[in-house]
This record gives sequence, structure tokens and C-alpha cells, in this order.
Amino acid sequence: MSEWLIQMEGIMKEFPGVLALNNCRFDLRAGEVHALMGENGAGKSTLMKILTGVYQKDAGTIEFKGQPVELSNPKAAQDAGISMIHQELNLAPDLTVAQNIFIGREPRRKLRLFLDDRALHRQVKELFERMGLDMDPSIKVSELTVAKQQMVEIAKALSYNADVLVMDEPTAALSETEIEDLFRIIRQLRESGVGIVYISHRMDEIKRITDRTTVMRDGQYIDTVSTAEVTTQDIISKMVGRQIYETSKPERTVGERETVLEVIGLNQGRTLKDINLTLKKGEILGIAGLVGAGRTELARAIFGADRIQSGEIRVHGRKVTIRGPHDAVRQGIGYLSEDRKRYGCVVDLDVKSNVAIASYGSFLRPGGWMNTTRIREQAEDMVSRLKVKTPHVGQEVKFLSGGNQQKVVIGKWLTRDCDILIFDEPTRGIDVGAKSEIYRLLNDLAAQGKSIIMISSELPEILRMSHRILVMCEGRITGELDHEEATQESIMHLATARM
Repeated sequence: MSEWLIQMEGIMKEFPGVLALNNCRFDLRAGEVHALMGENGAGKSTLMKILTGVYQKDAGTIEFKGQPVELSNPKAAQDAGISMIHQELNLAPDLTVAQNIFIGREPRRKLRLFLDDRALHRQVKELFERMGLDMDPSIKVSELTVAKQQMVEIAKALSYNADVLVMDEPTAALSETEIEDLFRIIRQLRESGVGIVYISHRMDEIKRITDRTTVMRDGQYIDTVSTAEVTTQDIISKMVGRQIYETSKPERTVGERETVLEVIGLNQGRTLKDINLTLKKGEILGIAGLVGAGRTELARAIFGADRIQSGEIRVHGRKVTIRGPHDAVRQGIGYLSEDRKRYGCVVDLDVKSNVAIASYGSFLRPGGWMNTTRIREQAEDMVSRLKVKTPHVGQEVKFLSGGNQQKVVIGKWLTRDCDILIFDEPTRGIDVGAKSEIYRLLNDLAAQGKSIIMISSELPEILRMSHRILVMCEGRITGELDHEEATQESIMHLATARM
């Protein structure tokens, strides 16, 4: 691990109103997995987008294999041997695996008039053999799991004969088994001399798979350390530069409080089977389970995003009919989807519009005019209360980090003043500092009497935050645990208990 693949020095990048990168540096050796860490908004993705030609630097130098380079666009970076797998996968669902991997570069027959499908499939199979993957090149991408699509993205990057591979939150949507498959491929790539930049917020993964760790904070380079020689707490301290809010298991009980939500005998095809649950006032009800257990389907059914076949929903003891999300919102139910960009916020609108979007009726003046002053004041209050990092409330949400986008979505439902909040993977893809702030917010909301259903794949998170925990497996609730008796082992036992 002596050959330098990448050396970036003095990198500067400014967007309107925001200094995104200030005199940053990063380096990568051949045959190394180098972690890049920092809070959302620290500048990690911006730095890597400069390396891969998506953005152009305002100042600084980039050397690739010892030679200065100017990477004017992603194709120039790919041609040089630098590829990036983004957090949001970029595949064409109606094309096959093989077509996605070599899209725009398909092998052709002698006269170049027709595509050579046989040669295409042969090249993909050779690529899969190198990766140790067993996958049919002719299958449509839409038929693959997220994990398999992730492998297709990696294969696509390697098809450019990449020397440098940037992975942005590659395990965000993967199960433990799928993560192990990914790590196996990463180790193979490392042994073959590929340099890998690994962006993640999961500390356990960083310790397991990376050789060095570079930390960024507020658009600046902080430090580079040997992963094996640094503690998790040291990394966190470098990332946040402030005290992290620690939670413990809730001490208060909610058993005698009012039941605000009751689900009775809810069924939805094969995805939900005879679901019964209650939610108390001021309670955080955790819902755990493995991928495919039906947790998100349950949240969407309660919120009216998906129709139920049978069952009953009661709010404050009264049976309600929820035919769609508009009915749920009228009943005081808010839903924060795990896919915040698709279902949580309108990324092309600004912060103030997103904060007000679920409550526009309350901002109307007589005559139907919108009270823009009140909207701005409400948005500024939410930005202050939730500590949203944005230059102003007129900033478009697409320019905010993932953690700050999540806070804007929370602000939308707090503006609506919903009594019941369903949080689906509230901290997915969010750094440790933003997680800390969201934990504090959830506890504060519960203390104020809000009732919360929290779905999470992170067992430590479920254990730390929940008063009660419901565990699902294959569309059924297989058990309920009080916070005092719950352990990772007891949750996993119920999560694998087929009925």
C-alpha cells in the first residue's frame, strides 16, 4: 500500500451563500479502503463529487497517480479510472443488468449496425466471475433487491477498469447478510489494488472494513488517522466538535395514559396479517424487524398511503376512515417516510415552502391570499428550533444535507401540530451529530404529549428510544417487549419467529 492514487490539496468550493469546502485535502493509496467521515453538511459528498467530475473546484490541486489532472465531467473521471457509487442508485429499472452495466458502450457486430448481445452477456459474466457474483445478466433491474442493484452499480463502476471507487453510504438499505457480501467484494477489490473511498456514518462498519479514516467538519479537513489505532469516541469527537446528547432507556411508564391510536385486525394481502397495536399518549413505540417484515407497509397503511383490505383504526377511541393521507392528516397523523426525497419533501422548493406545505390552509388571509410573512416566521422558528443548517429559509431543500432535509420534514409535521407521528427510519443516512439532535427532539416531543411510532433497523436505536417494542416477521407482529426486558437477542428471536 505505497502507491498514491489520489492526492487532493487546498480544495475550495463555494455555492451561492455557502462555502462548502475550505482548503480541504484528501489522499488515497492503491489497495486501501479509506473512510471519509463527518456530519451531514461537512462537505464529504461535495469533495468526492469534485474528485469524480460532478462539480468543478474553485481552487486547489488534484493528482492522480502522481500526475496533475483536471476532471471536467464524470466521463473524464471514469475514463481516467475514477468511479462513484452514489447513495441514490442510478439504474434504469426496465433495462437488464447487462444493459445497465454497459449502457452507451454496448459491444456491436462487425458493421456496427447491431448490438452484440452474446458478447455483452459474456463480458458481464466475466465481470461477475471476478467479483464472485452469481447473477443472471438478462434479468431486469426492477426485479432485483436493493442489495443486488448495489452489486450491479459496483460492477458498472468496475467495467470502466476503475482504479478508484467511491462508495457513498453503500450499506444504508442492506441487511446484515447483504452487508457481509458487500464487504467480501470490497476485500477482493482491495487485494487487487483498487483504492476505495468509503463514506458511512456507521462506526462499526468503519472499524471493520477501513484502513484509514479522514474526518471533515463544516467544510474543512480535520484529521487523518489509522482506523485501527483510533477509538470510536475519538472519531465522533473530531466529527462533531461538541458534546453529543446521550439517551438511556426511558424510565417513565405510559401504561395508564390515554390510548391515542388503536389498530385492530388490520390485513393487507400477504404483506400485513392480523395486525393489532395500541399507542399511548406521550409514548415512543418502537417497531423492529428484518428487511421485508412489513414495518413500512404497516406505517403506510395507517397513514392511508396504501389501502387496507380489512381492519379498523381508532383515534382517541373513535373509529375513523382513512382512505388516503389527507384523511390521516385531518386525524392528526403525520408520517415521515424512509425515502424523504421522494415522499417527505419537495426538494425543488425552498425551506419555508416545505415547512408550510402541510398547513397552507392555516396561512390563508381573508380573500384567499397567502400570509407569506407568517410562513417565513414559522419557517425561521422551525429552523432555529430544529437547528437546521441553511443560509436562509429561502434556500432550496435540494442543496441541504440529508440530515437537514430530514429536519425540514419534521418541521413540516410540527407546523401541522400532529398528535401522532410515524417516523420510518428517522436517522437512516444521518451522521452521529444529527442523530443525537433527532433523538433529543423525539424525547422532547414525547415529553410534550406527542405520540410516536418509530420504525428502525438499528437495534441499539430501538432499545435506547422506545417505551415498548413491537417486533414483526413476515407481515405479523410476533411479540411485544417492554423497554426493561428488551435486548438485542430477544428482538432478533422474535424477528425470526415465523408463525
